[in-house]
Amino acid sequence: MKTDTSEKGLEALIAAYLCDTIAGNSYQLRQNTQYNRVECVDEELLFSFLEATQEKAVLKLQTIHGGNYRSKILYRLNSQIKLLGIIEVLRKGITDNNVKLKFFYDKPVSNLNQQDTELYNKNIFSVTRQVHYSTQNENSLDMVVFINGLPIITFELKNELTKQNVKDAIKQYKTSRDSKEELFRLGRCMVHFAVDTEQVWMTTHLKNGSTYFLPFNKGHNNGAGNPPNSSGIKTDYLWKEILTKDSLTNIIQNYVQLFEEEVEKILPDGKIKKEKVKKLIFPRYHQLFAVNSLLQNAKLNGAGRRYLIQHSAGSGKSNSISWLAHQLVGLFDNSNTNTVFDTVIVVTDRKVLDAQIRNNIKQFEQVKGVVEAITEGSKQLKTALEEGKKIIITTIQKFPYIVNEIGELPGNKFAIIIDEAHSSQSGNTAGKLNETLAKDFEKVQVDGDEYIFVDKDQYDELTSEDLVVDIVKGRKMLTNASYFAFTATPKNKTLELFGERFNDNGKEKFRAFHLYSMKQAIEENFIRDVLENYTTYQSFYGLYKRIEDDPLFDKVKAQKKLRIYVESHDLAIEKKTAIMIEHFMDSVIKRKKINGLAKAMLVTSSRKNAVKYKKAFDRYLADTGNPFKAIVAFSGEIDGQTEASLNGFSSSAIPDEFKKSEYRFLIVANKYQTGFDQPLLHTMYVDKKLGGVNAVQTLSRLNRTTAGKTDTFVLDFANKAEDIKKSFDPFYETTILGEATDPNKLFDLQSALDAFQVYTPEQVQEFSQRLITNVPVDQLHSILDAAAEVFRSHLNEEQQEDFRAKCKTYVRLYVFLAQIVPFINPYLERLYLFLNHLQNKLGRQREEDLAQGILDNIDMENLRYQLEATTNIALEQGDELKPIPTEMRGGVAEPEMEYLSNIVKAFNDRFGTAFTNEDKVKKMTEDLMQDVANDSEFVNAFQHSDTQNARITFEDVLKRKLIDHIETNFEVFKEYNDNKEFRDFFAGTMFQIMQRDFMKFNANK
Repeated sequence: MKTDTSEKGLEALIAAYLCDTIAGNSYQLRQNTQYNRVECVDEELLFSFLEATQEKAVLKLQTIHGGNYRSKILYRLNSQIKLLGIIEVLRKGITDNNVKLKFFYDKPVSNLNQQDTELYNKNIFSVTRQVHYSTQNENSLDMVVFINGLPIITFELKNELTKQNVKDAIKQYKTSRDSKEELFRLGRCMVHFAVDTEQVWMTTHLKNGSTYFLPFNKGHNNGAGNPPNSSGIKTDYLWKEILTKDSLTNIIQNYVQLFEEEVEKILPDGKIKKEKVKKLIFPRYHQLFAVNSLLQNAKLNGAGRRYLIQHSAGSGKSNSISWLAHQLVGLFDNSNTNTVFDTVIVVTDRKVLDAQIRNNIKQFEQVKGVVEAITEGSKQLKTALEEGKKIIITTIQKFPYIVNEIGELPGNKFAIIIDEAHSSQSGNTAGKLNETLAKDFEKVQVDGDEYIFVDKDQYDELTSEDLVVDIVKGRKMLTNASYFAFTATPKNKTLELFGERFNDNGKEKFRAFHLYSMKQAIEENFIRDVLENYTTYQSFYGLYKRIEDDPLFDKVKAQKKLRIYVESHDLAIEKKTAIMIEHFMDSVIKRKKINGLAKAMLVTSSRKNAVKYKKAFDRYLADTGNPFKAIVAFSGEIDGQTEASLNGFSSSAIPDEFKKSEYRFLIVANKYQTGFDQPLLHTMYVDKKLGGVNAVQTLSRLNRTTAGKTDTFVLDFANKAEDIKKSFDPFYETTILGEATDPNKLFDLQSALDAFQVYTPEQVQEFSQRLITNVPVDQLHSILDAAAEVFRSHLNEEQQEDFRAKCKTYVRLYVFLAQIVPFINPYLERLYLFLNHLQNKLGRQREEDLAQGILDNIDMENLRYQLEATTNIALEQGDELKPIPTEMRGGVAEPEMEYLSNIVKAFNDRFGTAFTNEDKVKKMTEDLMQDVANDSEFVNAFQHSDTQNARITFEDVLKRKLIDHIETNFEVFKEYNDNKEFRDFFAGTMFQIMQRDFMKFNANK
């Protein structure tokens, strides 16, 4: 018989595995007619379970209720599920007329009670296919899993071989599974899975079209998706790992939570509204795997181990930590008779964790006083430790005391969970960390500001991670304590201290116990990619230089912005303030980023500069009539000025004040660069050298997601793209197109796309007009469908792939360039709007063609620069530049010009600049020298001053004259402005020429 490749075949495969006793499973396969769609229950199985486990209670209720006792029990059961949710009912049961009924028996954590084990084995797991769930129609779900007759998981399945995938399953849940149906009400089931042969996605709350699905995938190559499975389907882990009896029991016992929390909702006008909402949390795959792996390892090895858990922002660390803390408390060793730990200590600065862990324990345990939050200092902590409190939550500042204290309690065993949130925004925190680590830090004074260098790495900001590592490293390993360190961006010393050793071709290296990478978090859309629209200050204005004389661009704006660049080459704060605010207004606010609510952060190099920027921002905003305001954040005081005096409110109020719509700029100096969570941050301006972990943590302030946030933007005045990329590489493999991209590539893409004739300019015009005038959505579909039909019927498969790739590239490139370049062609914007929606109707690319079109994103001129730049070798300290040979050829030719040829060659050989037009550079240099020789200030200095003063005047005049020549050779000016080594070489060489040939240049006047 032919293999069934439809979704029915996938249903049958999953059901058969779950019911296969040989494979160790014991599900029952039920018929869909056995499901009671009115009461949402498999009634026969429910009462089979109750009568087998609680016969006396059932008989008592039968006496109370009489002949229709079943319907009475069902009524009471359903009312409690509606009130409390299925998880609470499974965990704690219900009471009916003072009779206690349990609907699920937990798996015992030890072997101490044989009766508990027998009751657990009497739980009935079952699966039903094609479940008709509605009393209004005959719609059916592909599959439902039940425990003791109660539905807990629903499934929509798709098979790629029938040209449907997980997206179709998600669409089915959103469009044809009415959330008003009882089975789909929040809390009735614990999770709903959309599954195909490639991916698994899940939701706990069906809300029709606004339902939000999360990936439940293993990850592949540190990114999204699932790895190939040599023995079957990529997604078979769902039924082979997750749906087993023990696994589902573990999830119900220890993970799933239904709770009410207060959330802040951002209104269209930017105001914050607080409201209480119910949430049902089901663990993501990496959370489940990481916590279970840690528990298994601790169970096997006992106390005295160290674990590093590298989980990116967006990984849900708070939930992972609270789940781990709760389960470590009741963890038994391999004998299943003794607990591994007496006390679990959670070290954190996040207030949310306190409430979160308390909430978890409240749901999981019925014993009060399990959690102790330390709020009154070391004495309270000492008492809690001595009394053997099960879970203690304390701050990072008390960590040294904890390590000392547990060393004096050798009879007790401790699990220490360190939540490394890198919270450096608290001035008090920073001060205490400084005090603790003073012996390991080099301090210097610069312009009255105190800079602290950790391990002489001036770019690493002091964080609580440094404190933890220092304390642990300085003490002998305690055999009665295990450390579980959570961090997104571990420093090398953290990896060495907490990581796992492994041998790599004879070299000893260290790695995290478990990794959820930044790459996976980005690809799964839990955080934004902050490098996607990263650009340096030089390339930002390099774009304007490239378009200055191009008739397709706004020449006036380009020249204006180029002039600002030239004028601000000395990095004047006032000039950069104008650049930042104008960019923010033109490219962020006018483009309605995050629905017009976007905010920006400015990262400054010192507290003094932060104060200067605050005043400059206030002046510029006031002078231009701008409605927005800026907040400054720094520790201590500068010239008698504090945050409070400059902002008009206390330091502690900054996070809440910044939430307000009128505050759009946050200017920081070593505060809020780590551990600060504000989803509306869209743009970052960087005026500080960043490197290593500090660069990753700082730029990652932009990565939080929120409704309407589709991109981010970074404008960096102080760093090179390749250095930032190098900082991110250990945490996420990425390609940064960080240098200047040719804007004309957008026009090339437009022409190429137009040539396919999939759409007409009239359709583009009409669609964009309808979109911005807010017509009913069906009027948009009609235009898109017409173009999609041409795409399918007129293009062959290869052409379709080419069109898709170019379409995707155009959309991405436009989003980037539109934040910088002043286009005057409205068709580009209209085409972007059209293609951005059309691509959703064109299906997907074949997997092997996912890289197609990438060349359209690469600027070959820039690529040449990047490749050649890697061969440049910096001079070691103490080396001197050798002057160019001074021998001259005879003859009538102007010797200085031949000499200048050698200069240009030396530029390229030494600095790798590869000036694109050597003749042009030589001509510019000749003209430049003549201009300097014509300058009366220089002539006076040269004739009447000593060599040293003449050289100083020469360099001042040369700098001015270079600005005059920027129009003829921008690349020389940029190299001179940005590269001190080049600047010294260039000025020194030019001065030598002037000393030798001054009379000749003066003769040319």
